[in-house]
Amino acid sequence: MTLQTKVTLGSVLLATFMVTLVSGVDVGSFMELQLQATLERAAVIKDVAKDAVIETLNRRRDVPLRDALRDPELKGKLLNLLGSLNGVLSIDIVSVENKEVLASTLENRVGTKANEPDFRALVNQSSWFEKLNVLLVKGRHYYMLQDPVGSSGSETPIFWVRVVIYPALIRPALTDTLYKKAKVAVVSVTGAVLLTLLFSMAVLRALGNIGHMLDRAASGEYLPEILPSEKVATDELSIMASKVNLLGQRLRGAQFEVSDLRGNIDHLLQDLEDAVFIFNREFRLVFASGSVEKFLGHDRSDLTGQLLSDLFPPSTMLGLLVAQASQTGRAIRNRRVPLGVPGEARTGPAIVLLTLDILESLPGGPAAPSGILVRLRDPEAQRKINRELQTADRLSAISRISSGVAHEVKNPLNAILLHVEVARSKISRGDTDVVEQMEIISREILRLDRVVRTFLDFTRPVELQLDNVPMQELVREIVELAGPQTKAANIQMTVHEEAGGVEVRVDRDLLKQAMLNVVVNAIQAMPKGGELHFDASANEETAELRISDSGEGIPDELREKIFRLYFTTKRQGSGIGLAMTFRIVQLHDGTIDFTSEPGKGTTFLIRLPIAV
Repeated sequence: MTLQTKVTLGSVLLATFMVTLVSGVDVGSFMELQLQATLERAAVIKDVAKDAVIETLNRRRDVPLRDALRDPELKGKLLNLLGSLNGVLSIDIVSVENKEVLASTLENRVGTKANEPDFRALVNQSSWFEKLNVLLVKGRHYYMLQDPVGSSGSETPIFWVRVVIYPALIRPALTDTLYKKAKVAVVSVTGAVLLTLLFSMAVLRALGNIGHMLDRAASGEYLPEILPSEKVATDELSIMASKVNLLGQRLRGAQFEVSDLRGNIDHLLQDLEDAVFIFNREFRLVFASGSVEKFLGHDRSDLTGQLLSDLFPPSTMLGLLVAQASQTGRAIRNRRVPLGVPGEARTGPAIVLLTLDILESLPGGPAAPSGILVRLRDPEAQRKINRELQTADRLSAISRISSGVAHEVKNPLNAILLHVEVARSKISRGDTDVVEQMEIISREILRLDRVVRTFLDFTRPVELQLDNVPMQELVREIVELAGPQTKAANIQMTVHEEAGGVEVRVDRDLLKQAMLNVVVNAIQAMPKGGELHFDASANEETAELRISDSGEGIPDELREKIFRLYFTTKRQGSGIGLAMTFRIVQLHDGTIDFTSEPGKGTTFLIRLPIAV
């Protein structure tokens, strides 16, 4: 079943259902009105009949009760009450003692037992289907309304004045109304179905035109539809068609822009030190840019369309790795590989860094990969860039450290200047007692000298004693050194290591000093005890150590200052520890950073390059 058929059929069924529902509600409302009107009429008859019975009994006190109730004048009044009212069958006088009908407007009911249910409960409490069943299903269903009548001064009733209702008497009027409303409903349903069909055909025709335009755009036929110039799009579908038409025109223009864009990308990649190759699903080269000639010795314009195995022969280590990765679908990241056959004379680099990525298909396309991307990098060029970045990092580190020194130097200089002015003022007034000012100036000079000497010691070049140290061994030594302090401070240490077999080239003593500074700060951040966690891990290029505590954390306003020289929040602190740690990590071409959440603790992350 097509979508058009489903939409049309669904619309017709919805329209039919809605019209049928409205007609049913209309019929139900009419039925409710008829029953409510019958109830009101029966209640009026009951009250008038009760008054008539009481008046007759008061008038004929000298005769027995049964004879008084069968008074012809009373029966005439009761018959006049019935008249031609629909739904009311008779008016009965029923004994309370045995429910015997003592008198009735219908002679055949006299002497019978009265067991009719309450008509008010049917009207006010029964469901819609129960009422419909009483009115339309054939069968005798009698209901009643009654009021008690007792002797003078007695609360106990002697008999009931009962109005007997026969709902089937309402059936002719209801049936006639149902017939009329059924004809209206049939006409309404037929009209709704026809209108729905016409509307669905109009809407789906417009949608079909839009789908046709999209199919043409998807197939590459970007020629726009010829639309009348005087036709103005006002409804949503016309606006959508206009937008699809405009999209086709833009796609047609984009067809000419793709080649320009590709040329711009190619021009951009030409300035890269890397060589980039893109192969399609059949492993044929579709794009090459960058320093292709440097690595392969051929002009990239001559390589388009060649097979992967031709550019990277499997007889070489590079070609073997590329072939294996393309078959298994596993990516390669910065793998050091010989570029050619050993002993072969080459003008380019002998060793390259190979990166291979699998290009995934677009959503809705084939499940197989759409191709592969191969990137070749010169390790020497990479090392040059790394050295430049390290130099920039060190300059940035010196700038960050110097900002703390500037603050420390400014304070004694301001104090010296202030007391020099005080001494000058005294001397100008002839007061030569400036001993106090000279002593303060002397102390501030000594303080300034100490600050400057500390900074010079801090920035003096350090000769690193580098050695390959297992990361696991380095972490174990830090944990052992911190053990007594953490035990005394009621701090529980945990260690998680995933860096087994990984080595870093470091100055063991200096790096231990740097890490211990972080650990000591973590211990001091937990004066009431807590948890100290060490997490060591490694990837292809770096080893990482996370040191986490459960202390109070670092406030946001202090986070940019913690690595500054002389900055401290402790009363007895020197402000040198974390600045020294920052400098030592920088000297090892590493990085140090932290994350902190107030009230939950701080985590320092130290990254170091893996030993080659």
